Amino acid sequence: MSAKTQHHKLVILGSGTAGLTAAIYAARANLNPVVVSGREAGGQLMITTDVENYPGFPEGIKGPEMMDLLKAQAARFDTEFYTGDAIDADLSQRPFKLTLENKDTLTCDSLIISTGASARWLGMDSEKEYSGRGVSACATCDGFFFRGQDVAVVGGGDTALEEALYLANICKSVTLIHRRDEFRGSKIMQTRAVEHEKISIFWETVVEEVVGNHLDGMTSLKVRNVKTDKVTEHPLTGLFIAIGHTPNTNLFKDQLDLDENGYLKVTPGTTYTSVEGVFASGDVQDHVYRQAVTAAGTGCMAAIDAERWLSEQTG
Repeated sequence: MSAKTQHHKLVILGSGTAGLTAAIYAARANLNPVVVSGREAGGQLMITTDVENYPGFPEGIKGPEMMDLLKAQAARFDTEFYTGDAIDADLSQRPFKLTLENKDTLTCDSLIISTGASARWLGMDSEKEYSGRGVSACATCDGFFFRGQDVAVVGGGDTALEEALYLANICKSVTLIHRRDEFRGSKIMQTRAVEHEKISIFWETVVEEVVGNHLDGMTSLKVRNVKTDKVTEHPLTGLFIAIGHTPNTNLFKDQLDLDENGYLKVTPGTTYTSVEGVFASGDVQDHVYRQAVTAAGTGCMAAIDAERWLSEQTG
């Protein structure tokens, strides 16, 4: 089957909370948006079991179910969906040009990038096995489920220190696990963590294995001291991976302004990127909050920014 080329007013890259919210707003503004779903269709919430902090769901909702609802809402207003990912982008001139995995080409007058950021994991089979059943990459999202429990945080930067301090207000105890003998985080955060009565620190230590069962989820954690090679097991029921996120911006490295960590830069208070007609929403441009509700907010902003910008071009 030969590759096709199609032109659209607006293309949205990414189908997480930000991308689908942008689609809902753009579709209702008669922009007939196209959503390119990406390889991880639905974004981070597809691997989130219970969402209890998104407004409007007093009983909570499963992450995948919430994404299904958002997609259905976008589809209701005639949003078009492409499965798969964009593998190339040319933003050097308008219309912008995107090449998809199936070799089809999309051109568009405006583009919203909502490709998100992927949490970095340790890479263990047991970590993957207990993801959502003891293992998490977001204390703000999931900490509430571990109130009164003994948990661990892996990492040595500000994110790990912040997550440990956040969890210390909820959990019985927090063990910080760091492979080096000093933290990389800011001095003030280090001091707060070290001096906190609920936080203990395993220096020069790495995680060996998450232990648990299908009924209870995670029940303990095996760790190894990198100096002595001694492996010990500790009764912990939660493990928070806080070793950073990687923004999904490879396609745009030489075309859009990125910060030192690879996140898309936007004009403060807007979703405008460094190229006119290209907007960014969600975690791809937000390394601070990384919440579904803030992603939805910037998705709304991006759609409104795109609609106003397109009106100016034709007006």
